[in-house]
Amino acid sequence: MLVTGASSGFGLMAARALAGAGHTVYASMRETQGRNAPRVAEIAQWSSATSSDLRTVELDVQSEASVAAAIAAIQQQSGDLDVIVHNAGHMVFGPAEAFTPEQFAQLYDVNVLGTQRVNRAVLPLLRRQGSGLLLWVGSTSHRGGTPPWLAPYFAAKAAMDALAVSYAGELARWGIETSIVVPGAFTQGTNHFLHAGAPADQQRQADYDTGPTQGLADEILTNLAACEPPDAAPESVARAIVEVVNTPRGQRPFRVHIDPSDDGCAVVGAVADRIRAEFLRRINLGDLLSPRQKEPSHEQ
Repeated sequence: MLVTGASSGFGLMAARALAGAGHTVYASMRETQGRNAPRVAEIAQWSSATSSDLRTVELDVQSEASVAAAIAAIQQQSGDLDVIVHNAGHMVFGPAEAFTPEQFAQLYDVNVLGTQRVNRAVLPLLRRQGSGLLLWVGSTSHRGGTPPWLAPYFAAKAAMDALAVSYAGELARWGIETSIVVPGAFTQGTNHFLHAGAPADQQRQADYDTGPTQGLADEILTNLAACEPPDAAPESVARAIVEVVNTPRGQRPFRVHIDPSDDGCAVVGAVADRIRAEFLRRINLGDLLSPRQKEPSHEQ
């Protein structure tokens, strides 16, 4: 199994939980010999202490060469891949106008194009196997009740979800499953908000900080935290990922929400997924809603 963006947050939690459940897991991250070297050592120590098979691999989702090298290294060490957890992502916080177009593109590159680079590297292998699971870690922000100041991130997560849904139909006849795990806003227990990027245009930022929206950033963060139950634990996302992976093939849920704040995405998502299923059946493509059980007789 490969988990992208596993140096911290949901990715690291999921990698440990999957390895603890008995799976061979590659926790991928950038700069394994640089700033993340202490994390690599920590993971190796944890793996040894728990008798788990958690390994690390250098992988930058923004580099096609890095992705290809990582997948080649995994194949050389372990042979096949069975599960890809698309987790790598980055958040930004601030008024949308103050982010430059280049910042929007950068965020889209990490959160959306990164999954495409990984897919193009791994899907030939999964298609040859006639099996596999793409597990996408999304966000309730793509359909839920969303506050402002997070527009670039929300837009990227919405795009990633749309990509995941389209891939699900395209890969079903190859025997490859899709599940989307949708976390809500966990303001504690991860570095998601702590390490969020800021707008590059400081003058536009200052306009918003001193204009009618003065203090809005603090209101957003305070009120988001107030919606979150005291017992909300980001580890619940990792547990949900393990549960999806351990569910028998063909019975895995298409979408799972883990949202202690209940922002409404689960309601909207259920309607959208039902309409998608009804439409595919109406155009006689209902078989695309579940993975083909028999391996394809042809290769590509």
